[in-house]
Amino acid sequence: MNHFKKIAGVLEAHGLDAVLLTCEANRFYASGFHSSGTDGVAIVTRNRSYYFTDSRYTEAAARYVQGAEIRQTDREHPYSALINEVIAKEHITRMGYEDEYMTAADFHRFSEKLHCELVPATELLWTLRAVKDQAELDCMIQAQRIAEKALADILGKIRPGVTEKEIAALLLYKMLHYGAEDKSFDPIVVSGPNGSLPHGVPSEKPIQAGEFVTMDFGCKFGGYCSDMTRTVAVGHVTEEMETVYNTVLKAQLAGIAAAKAGVTGAAVDGAARQVIADAGYGPYFGHSFGHSVGVEIHENPNATPSNSKPLPAGAVISAEPGIYLPGKLGVRIEDVIVITEQGCQDITLAPKELLIL
Repeated sequence: MNHFKKIAGVLEAHGLDAVLLTCEANRFYASGFHSSGTDGVAIVTRNRSYYFTDSRYTEAAARYVQGAEIRQTDREHPYSALINEVIAKEHITRMGYEDEYMTAADFHRFSEKLHCELVPATELLWTLRAVKDQAELDCMIQAQRIAEKALADILGKIRPGVTEKEIAALLLYKMLHYGAEDKSFDPIVVSGPNGSLPHGVPSEKPIQAGEFVTMDFGCKFGGYCSDMTRTVAVGHVTEEMETVYNTVLKAQLAGIAAAKAGVTGAAVDGAARQVIADAGYGPYFGHSFGHSVGVEIHENPNATPSNSKPLPAGAVISAEPGIYLPGKLGVRIEDVIVITEQGCQDITLAPKELLIL
């Protein structure tokens, strides 16, 4: 699975002869091959594609990268020299680069050494990556199923005395056990008063009866991420806990119901935010309704109050409203949805009604 042809197909419309891909996420999106960090460069021109990497990856790249010429970089053949060979061969005068990813130092070096004009092109790449094809969706669904299996396995382990760190470690182990390539991000496991920290770090705090436990986690399969959050209660709940939970669930369902191709991200966010505001918890929902998910855990477009652009069919976004009462408790419920012309498809199957363990 690669997207060389998809990228090449839009270059002319953007006035570009080629695009230079140096960041890990875009290299993978283009080639379907993963090499770490800065250990690779891809070039997509209107007619052909190239993939350059060092001796640690050239054999693997030759096996897995299809539709591109593979070249090896070394001391005698630095990336800039190989890129300039392509520039001369393909008569490139305007080459796109990843202005949102490339460091200032790298841009300065490339600008000095490359024999063409470098033109910002991150938006072009984000627009392409926003719309997932079926092969991408299949990977994301499989990643989601793995995460759900992990959750089902560890629910029985959540009890008084077990620490947040222990639950986080179990989630990681179970996802890898069921076939994940990696985690999507460091899992968030917070309980009781720590639950008011939306991105709290798992601690040595023991879980206690009468507390919520919020778990935000995901994994990668085929290079694509899953993302989900479930909040469960231990032992018993108070009336306030139940009210907060049900409000968050109602808000999430409202946002999902509003999600459809052509609807703005702000409108989707607003549908959920209104439910929380009407219940009197407006000041305690600080983040957005959702973000796009794909090769990276945070992509574009997003369901935020500031996004006035319509969501495209094929976009995959999280649906994750929350209420966070400082020093007291927090609740977040998160699914991942695929935007369609008719509405959206929720690819998260894990139950989300209030669960008391």
